[in-house]
Amino acid sequence: MHYATLENVSKSFGVRKLFSNITFHISEGDKIALIARNGFGKSTLLNILSEKDHADSGTVWVHKDINLVMLHQENEFDEEKSIWDNILSMKNETVKLVREYEEYIESGKEDADKLDYLLTKMDELDAWNFENELQQILTKLKISNLHALVKTLSGGQKKRVALAQALIETELYAGKCLLIMDEPTNHLDVSMIEWLENFLSAQKVTLLMVTHDRYFLDEVCNEIIEIDNEKVYTHKGNYGHFLEQKAHRIEVTQSELLKDKNIFRKELEWMRKQPKARTTKSKSRQDAFVEVEERAKNKAVDTDVQLQVKMTRLGGKILEMKKVHKSYGDKKILNGFDYTFKRGERIGIVGKNGVGKSTFLQIALQLAEPDSGKINHGDTVVFGHFSQEGLQYKEDKRVIEYVKDHAEFFPMADGTKLGASKFLERFAFTSEQQYTYLSKLSGGEKRRLQLLSILFKNPNFLVLDEPTNDLDLQTLQILEEFLLEYQGCILLVSHDRYFMDKLVDHLFVFEGDGIISDFPGNYSQFRIKEVERDNAPSTAGGKQAMIGTTVLTGSNQVAIEEDIVKPKAAVQKLSYNEKREFETLEKDMPLLEKEKQDLEINMSKEGINFDQIQLAAKRVADIIALLEEKELRWLELSERL
Repeated sequence: MHYATLENVSKSFGVRKLFSNITFHISEGDKIALIARNGFGKSTLLNILSEKDHADSGTVWVHKDINLVMLHQENEFDEEKSIWDNILSMKNETVKLVREYEEYIESGKEDADKLDYLLTKMDELDAWNFENELQQILTKLKISNLHALVKTLSGGQKKRVALAQALIETELYAGKCLLIMDEPTNHLDVSMIEWLENFLSAQKVTLLMVTHDRYFLDEVCNEIIEIDNEKVYTHKGNYGHFLEQKAHRIEVTQSELLKDKNIFRKELEWMRKQPKARTTKSKSRQDAFVEVEERAKNKAVDTDVQLQVKMTRLGGKILEMKKVHKSYGDKKILNGFDYTFKRGERIGIVGKNGVGKSTFLQIALQLAEPDSGKINHGDTVVFGHFSQEGLQYKEDKRVIEYVKDHAEFFPMADGTKLGASKFLERFAFTSEQQYTYLSKLSGGEKRRLQLLSILFKNPNFLVLDEPTNDLDLQTLQILEEFLLEYQGCILLVSHDRYFMDKLVDHLFVFEGDGIISDFPGNYSQFRIKEVERDNAPSTAGGKQAMIGTTVLTGSNQVAIEEDIVKPKAAVQKLSYNEKREFETLEKDMPLLEKEKQDLEINMSKEGINFDQIQLAAKRVADIIALLEEKELRWLELSERL
């Protein structure tokens, strides 16, 4: 079933053109990610599709039987109403019935007729199933106090309420719903992101979303639409396949550009030799020359962020935290935390929302006072603090004016200096964008400018609190490359698992109640150990802890290996044939996955006939069954190995 179409749609803000004559279609079951630079119209395009904005030209069509459900970056609530009233504000008979039933139960009244009527109606409308799904979504997103007024919630809590509302509405209109999501993973902790990832992957939902979370995108989406240089490019398959296709496209474009330049050179030489009088034949060649000239001069604009700033020299003493305690009432944040930071360390911080990760950073930077303990900074340390608060400015001004308020020239890693305008260009702010007012920047552009303002100081110790929020994927990739080459210390809080995996050497794991463990590895390795621990039998003393971690709490700072009781299970070794089978399975499964992916891409191509689709679909089903069988056998052998 065809859900929606955008045809030849264009949009500009003043002289700034976001996109021009773009066309794409959304069909039932599509799970599409929209990718573009910050400020190049991703959110605007979503708003146009959901009728929150309008295009300058072109046609937007949505099937009349389809319900559009939109999760915005900015939440839309009645602040004076409760969470419960906002979530169940939909005009739907099932929702009204569930709300009435819940209110009756909470009232404590004993009205047999009323209860009988409600139970009968719940059965008729199959509202029990909807109520179960409702409770599951609220539980997974940790939304508990449903009677709290929305105006009392933090920004992150409001985001979760909005997400719950969107998912509940999607469940309600299952099969006839287009879910549009703008950065759904912002303000969610990692466990919530993983749950949402599984929820959307399993559901038969038609989805169009903008996200910077690459693991999330790769797991959930089967198509990627990229807006680049005002044009739209459609890529079937996951994020990895998109990167391959884009690399090929850039290679072809550069090859064609080189070819056009060679033609232009020859044609220019010919034009200069010609007499003023033109024959019909030479006139046609002259017109062709104009076209070639335009192509040859249309250089691909390199808008990649280039981060090569100078770093202040870092001495021997960096940062010491000695027996630090911090509590808010009965809630412990730090309980005798003890750690000495070393040169070049890259530490990630993980833990559920509300356990004190941002508070820890504030204390380490001496922006907040601990209850007790000592914080010592080295004399040569220059901190660069990227906070969740975003770009801070007292008065609205143009981007170039904001930068010049910091400095007119900026020292670079190679010893040269750049003027403010050139420095902005390295952060992908074009000459036109530099004269945009701060208030008119997109969320991602403000985050990019915030990063730039931090690097003004040439820091040698970066403290990054959720730096990936609202950044586009291209900027994220360049930021990662910069941080991988960065010689200073990094302390990083992020819910972006891909970003964390790529950058950190070890983790501070905030377990709650002031307990912080030091895990030697990245986030994915930590999750594997966490799952193994959760599935392991309880130890003799009832203590379960992750092997390899160290508790960073005062005098109790000990490696867990010394505390844990390891079970003495008999290990059954693999036979020679089983080892060969295990090696064969490891080779076969990736080949089957690749074959499945290729078939799915071919099935999506235009011009393929019905018989070919049927054969491909049957083979895909066979591959899925075969993969399940092989994966089970691989797991069995790997556990014994």
